[in-house]
Amino acid sequence: MSQQSLWKTFCVLMICALGTLLALPNALSPQTLDRLPSWFPTQTVNLGLDLQGGSHLLLEVDLKTGLHDRLNFVLEGVRKALRAEKIGYIDLGLSGVSVTFKLRNQADASKAERAIQQTDRDLEVTHKEGTMSVQFTSSSLAARKKHIVDQSIEIVRRRIDETGTREPLIQRQGDDRILIQLPGIEDPGRVKTLLGKTAKMTFRLLDSDMPEVSSPGVIPPPGAEILPGDEKVKDKTTYYVVRKTVLLGGENLVDAGVHFDEYQRPQVSFRFDSYGARKFGEITSRNIGKRLAIVLDNKVISAPRINSTIQGNGVIQGNFTVQEANDLALLMRAGALVAPLTVLEERTVGPDLGADSVHAGKYATLLSVMMVALFMVVAYALFGVVANIAMVFNLILLIAALSIAGATLTLPGIAGIALTMGMAVDANVLINERIKEELRLGRRIYQAVEAGYKRAMATILDSNITTLIGAGALFFFGTGPVKGFGVTLSIGIVVSMFTAITLSRLIVIYGIHWFKPKTLSI
Repeated sequence: MSQQSLWKTFCVLMICALGTLLALPNALSPQTLDRLPSWFPTQTVNLGLDLQGGSHLLLEVDLKTGLHDRLNFVLEGVRKALRAEKIGYIDLGLSGVSVTFKLRNQADASKAERAIQQTDRDLEVTHKEGTMSVQFTSSSLAARKKHIVDQSIEIVRRRIDETGTREPLIQRQGDDRILIQLPGIEDPGRVKTLLGKTAKMTFRLLDSDMPEVSSPGVIPPPGAEILPGDEKVKDKTTYYVVRKTVLLGGENLVDAGVHFDEYQRPQVSFRFDSYGARKFGEITSRNIGKRLAIVLDNKVISAPRINSTIQGNGVIQGNFTVQEANDLALLMRAGALVAPLTVLEERTVGPDLGADSVHAGKYATLLSVMMVALFMVVAYALFGVVANIAMVFNLILLIAALSIAGATLTLPGIAGIALTMGMAVDANVLINERIKEELRLGRRIYQAVEAGYKRAMATILDSNITTLIGAGALFFFGTGPVKGFGVTLSIGIVVSMFTAITLSRLIVIYGIHWFKPKTLSI
C-alpha cells in the first residue's frame, strides 16, 4: 500500500485542528470568551426559540388596506385619462377592489376603456348598467398581493434587525401571514409596538390662518384636515390643521439617528437622498415663516417653524425619551409598511423550558454516540476505535461548520446531529467488512486495506449522496423545525464522508506503517 502523501496528511490535520479551534467557543463560558485574545474565534452556534426561549408572533398583513393605497393611484390615473380625452363622468370613487364611475354619455364607453387601459396594461375595464368598473386583472392582483406581503416581510426584518435581536426567524406563512420567532426576547411588547406602526411619514404644511384647534370636531378649511399631535400639553391633545397636499414623502429618507441638543434632550436627526434634499430645500425656501408638519401614521409628531432654507438634513424635536427617540429613528430608517399588521397569535417560551430541552438533547446525543462507539469497538476491535475517533471529529467539525455559518440550532437540529452520529460510522462499517472479505480471500494486509477503502468507495458515495438529496430537499423546501433538521443532517453527511474516508484512512495507513502488524485486529 502506498504511503500517504505529506501534503494530504497536512491538509487533513489542519482541517481537524481548525475545526477543533472553531468548535471550542461552544464549550466555553461567555466570561472565558471575553478574556481570550482578539484573534481567537468567538462565534458560537445560535440556539433557536425552542432551546433558548423567546417570543413567537404570528402577524396578518391587511391586504385590503394595502391594495386600497394602490387603488388610489389607479383612481388618479383614471381621472387624468378621462380628463385628457375630455370624457364626462360622475361619481368617481372606490368600491371594494375596483374604481367605479358613471359616464355622462354612454357612447364614450369604448373610448374611455381604451384611454384607461393605456395608462396601465394590468387593468381591466367592465361596463354594466351604466357603471364602469376598473380593477386589476386576476394575475396582476395576485402578484400585487404577493408583492405587498414580500415588502412587509422585508420591512419587518429591517425593523427587527435594528433592535439587535440575534438570529430572528421571519418567514411567510400562507398567503397573508408572517411568522416571527425571536430567540432570547421574553417580552415582545416593544417589538409589537414597532411592528404595529405603519410608519408612513409625510411632510405637509399647517394651515396659515388656522394652524391649531382645540377640538377635532372643528370644521377645517377646504383642502385641509385635522390631525392629532403625538404629544400632550397638560394632559390635553393638541390638534393641528394640516393641508392635504403632501410636499414630500418619507421614501426619500436615507438615514435617521438620535442626537442630543445643548440641554441634553434627545432629538431625531434625518437625512434625505439627493432628490429629497433638493426637494426639501425648495419646499423650505418657498415657505419661510410657515410651519411644517411632520406627519407619522396620521399623527403630527412635530410642527416646527421654517426659519431658513434647509438643505438635505433636518431635526425632529419633541418631548421624547431616549427610547422613544431611538424607536422613531428606527422606524424612519426601516421605512414604512405598505399595509398594517395585526397580531393573530403570541406565545412566550420561558428559559426554563429551553434549558430542559438543551439538557435532554445533549443527553440523547451523548447516549447515541456512546452506544455507537461501544458497538464499533465490540464488532471491529482496533478498527472500531479508529471509526470512533473519526466519529468524534465528525461531531467537532459539524459544530464548527454550524458556528461558521451562524446557523440556528433547534430541537429537530439536535435530532439531526444524533442521527448523523449514528450514520457517521456507516462508511467505516462498509470499509471494515470489505477489508475482512479481502483478508478471507488471502490477500496481504496492505493489499486488503487498500482494496477495502477503494472498492467500498462507490457504495459509500451512492448511499450518502442519496441521503444528502433528501436532506437538501428538507433544507430548501422545508420551514421552521423541518429546515433545522435538514441543515444539521446535510452538514453532518458531508462531514461524515470526510472523517470516515479520509481521516480514518490516514490513521490506518500510519498505524500499519509504524507498527507493522502481522495480523489485523478487525
